Amino acid sequence: MRRRDFIRAITGAAIAWPMPARAQQSASRVAYLALAGDEDAALVKERLGELGYREGRNLNFDFRTAEGRLERLPELAAKFVATSPDVIVTGFGTETAKAAQTATSTIPIIFTSVGDPIAAGIVRSLGKPGANITGLTSQTAEISGKRLQILEELAPGMRNIAVIVSPGYSFTAVALPQLRNAASTRGLHLEVCEVRSADELAVKVELAAKSGATGLTILETPTLLALRRQIADVAAKARLFAIYTNRDFVEVGGLMSYAADRRQQYRRAAELVAKILEGEKPAEIPVEQPTKFELIINLKTARMLDIDIPLKLLATADEVIE
Repeated sequence: MRRRDFIRAITGAAIAWPMPARAQQSASRVAYLALAGDEDAALVKERLGELGYREGRNLNFDFRTAEGRLERLPELAAKFVATSPDVIVTGFGTETAKAAQTATSTIPIIFTSVGDPIAAGIVRSLGKPGANITGLTSQTAEISGKRLQILEELAPGMRNIAVIVSPGYSFTAVALPQLRNAASTRGLHLEVCEVRSADELAVKVELAAKSGATGLTILETPTLLALRRQIADVAAKARLFAIYTNRDFVEVGGLMSYAADRRQQYRRAAELVAKILEGEKPAEIPVEQPTKFELIINLKTARMLDIDIPLKLLATADEVIE
């Protein structure tokens, strides 16, 4: 989404829902902290509008982004806390949630997409998060095994899989051992490609392919999401069977993705924000997990790579891009 589209999305007319009683009395202050990009904030604000919280009437929505720079998150989180918002919403990634949690122990925080909030030390448990924070987990680590299964269905006999990771992220440290376990259980070997920038990407993936990797997956972080087009291009050039963690990769030419519905996840986060604005405490709101995952296949990419998608996979796909 381009910035002008974001502005239209967050300022346009919303569906007329009954106005919450609290919102009629005063403007609620919602702060949205993003590591990069503004698309997900637009989804949250859109849903808040449908729930009766509208900019210029009863909502002040403050959006700030670190523009992909992890080191800026603590500073931005502290600035948000200084404005005393009613709720802080943290965008994609574990680091964003941790920055807000470090900045305040009193202002309610809703995180929108954290791979493993327990292992990351953000909540005590999913059912009883405790303290001032709750939200949604993307279950990325837990469904890595399912992605490996799909790759095996696509290419029976596959044994080596390249996995692109971003070192330095809390999620990577948690999810990579889990992925290794899932791979070991299936008799698969992982060729780990640590990628910090676009310059490293092609070299690392090419080395993995020379070492015998025929498949590819990723442990998604904001860094890799920003490189999605380059990753899809490199995987195609190396002729790897690839499965991704976000439909955005497939939309730019990636072969397949298996993931939760991202749009629904951010809209649900807005509903949790509304609960807080209506008086509920984050410690009493369980962390939610997605219940539906989507398999999306780019048939155009499959044809380009001369890959025959098994009819079973095509039949179970939620969406096929021609």
